[in-house]
Amino acid sequence: MTTTDTSRRAREPRLLDRHHLPTVTGALALVTLAAFENRAVQTVLPVVVADLDGWGLFGASTGASLVAFTVALAFAGAWTDRLGPRPVLLAGLGTFAGAQVVAALAPTMAVFVAGRALSGAAEALVDTALMVVVAQALPEALRAKVFAGFAAAWVLPSLLGPGLAGGIEAVAGWRPVFAAPLAVALPALVLLHPALRGTGPRPGSAPGDDGARGRTTAALVLAAALDLATFSAPLLEDTRTRTAGVGLVLTGLVVAVAAAARALPRGTARLAPGVPAVVGLRLLVAASFSGVGAAIPLMLVTVHDASAVLAGVSLSVTGVMWAVGSWVNSTGPVQSRLGPTTRTRAGGVLIAVGALGPALLALDVVGLVPGMLGWALAATGMGVLSPTLSTELLALAPRAEQGRASAAQGLAVSTGVALQTGAVGTLVAWSGAGIGGRPFAALMLGGATLAGMVSLGAGRIRGTTADVLRP
Repeated sequence: MTTTDTSRRAREPRLLDRHHLPTVTGALALVTLAAFENRAVQTVLPVVVADLDGWGLFGASTGASLVAFTVALAFAGAWTDRLGPRPVLLAGLGTFAGAQVVAALAPTMAVFVAGRALSGAAEALVDTALMVVVAQALPEALRAKVFAGFAAAWVLPSLLGPGLAGGIEAVAGWRPVFAAPLAVALPALVLLHPALRGTGPRPGSAPGDDGARGRTTAALVLAAALDLATFSAPLLEDTRTRTAGVGLVLTGLVVAVAAAARALPRGTARLAPGVPAVVGLRLLVAASFSGVGAAIPLMLVTVHDASAVLAGVSLSVTGVMWAVGSWVNSTGPVQSRLGPTTRTRAGGVLIAVGALGPALLALDVVGLVPGMLGWALAATGMGVLSPTLSTELLALAPRAEQGRASAAQGLAVSTGVALQTGAVGTLVAWSGAGIGGRPFAALMLGGATLAGMVSLGAGRIRGTTADVLRP
C-alpha cells in the first residue's frame, strides 16, 4: 500500500470518529427506542384491551397512531426546513414522553387510544427531524452506514422486545411497559446535543406557509380514507352487509389514492425523475414488502396450523435479514462499484423472487424451510433497498427542502403499508375462518409484482428535482 493510499484512508470519515460517534450513538438509540416501543405495544396490546375492557376500540388503538402519524408528517417537513431539526426533534421527544405517560396511566381504553395517537404524531416528528440531522451533521459518505445501523437497531428489539415486554407485564403489569422506554430518551438526547447545536434552517427555506395547509388537508383526507378502507373490512364477514362493505372499502381506496396524489410531491404517480421517483418507489416497496410480511404469520397459523411462536419466526427473519442486507449495502465495495440505480434494481428483484417462497408455501408446494428461505431473500432485498432510497433522497432533495422530502418519504411508506395491510384485512374478512392458501398466495404474488415494478422503475431515480416539493 502506498503512502498516498494510507493518507487517503486516514482522511476517510468513520462512524467511530470522536466527532461522529455521539451523533451516531444518539440516533441509533432513538431508532432502538422506537423499535422496542413498536414490538412492546404489539406484545401487550391484547392484555391492555382485556384489562380496560376495550375490545370495541382494539382497531382504533392501531389506527389512531397511523392517522396521527400521517397528519403530523404533512407539516413536520416544512417545520423542519423553516426552523431546523432541533426544535422538531425536541417537540417529537416531548410528545413521545407525554404519549407514554398517557398510555401508562390510562384509566379507560379511550384515553389509551389518545395516548397512541400522540405516539404516532411523535414518531412523525422524530423520524423527519432525525433524517435531517443525519443529512446536516454527518458527511454523505457515512449515510449508507448510518441507515444500515438503523436497520440493525431493529434486530435486538425484534428478537428480545416481545419477551422483555412480556416479562415486565408478568412481573409488574402492562403499565410499566410504556414507561420503560423513557429511560432511553434523555440519554439519547444528551448524545445528540452537540450535533443539534450545529444544525439549523438552510438558506432558501421558505419562511411562510408555502402550502402546508393544503398538504395537511390532503393528509387528513388520506388518513380518513385509509381508516375507511381498513375499518370497513368487518362488514365483508356477513353476506347481509357485504355489498355495503365492498362499496366502503373501494371508496376508501379511491379517495386514498386521490389524496396521496395531492399530499405527495408532484410527479410521484408517474415516477418523475428525481425525488418524485424515489418517493414513488418507496410507496411501491412498502406496499410490496408489507403485504407479504403481514400475511405470512396468519398464513402459517390458518393454513399450516403452526403455533403463534413459530408464526412469529417471520418477524425475526425480517429483522435479522433486513439488517444483513443493509450491512451489505453499506460496505465499501458495494458503494463504490454499484450505483444507486443498480442497487435499487437488485433489491426489487430480490424481493420479487423471495416473495415466491411464501407464496409456494401457502400453496403447500414447498415446506416451511424453503418458504422462509425465500422470505429471508426478500428481507435482504428490503435491507438493500431501504437505505439506498433514503440516501438517494437526501442527495437529490434541495438542501433547503430536505425536511419536506423526508416527510414525503415517510408519508409514502405509511400509505403503502396501510393500503396493503388493508388489502390483507379485506381478504381475510371476505374469506372468513376457512381461508385457504390460494388467497394468501394471490396476495404474495401481488407483492412480487409490485417489487418487479420497483426494479423496472429504478432508472428514474436520477434526475432534476426543482420545485417538485412545492405545491
